[in-house]
Amino acid sequence: MEILDIFTFEFSWFGWVILPLLILIARVVDVTLGTLRIIFVSRGMRKIAPLIGFFESLIWLVAIGQIMQSLTNAGLYLAYATGFALGNYVGIYLEEKIAMGLICVRTITNEDATELIDYLKEKEFGVTSISASGVSGQVRLILSVIKRRDLQEMIGIINEKMPKAFISVEDVRSASEGYFPQKKISLFSRLPIMRK
Repeated sequence: MEILDIFTFEFSWFGWVILPLLILIARVVDVTLGTLRIIFVSRGMRKIAPLIGFFESLIWLVAIGQIMQSLTNAGLYLAYATGFALGNYVGIYLEEKIAMGLICVRTITNEDATELIDYLKEKEFGVTSISASGVSGQVRLILSVIKRRDLQEMIGIINEKMPKAFISVEDVRSASEGYFPQKKISLFSRLPIMRK
């Protein structure tokens, strides 16, 4: 009978299913908030980052507190680590969907870019065109600082008009006195806390 007691495992729904699930959810929310907070800080959105940081740390404290009370429960460790991984993924996914901030689209082509430039202006994109010298001779460098949410539209236009053009994209921390078309207004753009 004593040998059987060693291998006896008492299953608790709360300890082995519900609590790990709550830890996983808390960790996904916590890490998602952390990922978004870092992205907002890098974009210069200083007003919302501390608020997000508050909730991020509060959720982390609650989750780690539950784990410290049940150090022998391996399910909590797995839930914690899985929540961390999923939280990173969800945070990056949400950032792409929110599409906040500005980016610089650089287009380089050795072909005549007049049609592309005119079409981008017609679509109300700000465009700066520069003659430059590349490896194979003279090229046209087209610069546009645009809202991140307009990136797919602009790349679609460039690929349609000049499929062989070289395109590079980089984040812009801030810009002033530029031309930005008035397009769809998002819920986030109306919130004063989201502005710098």
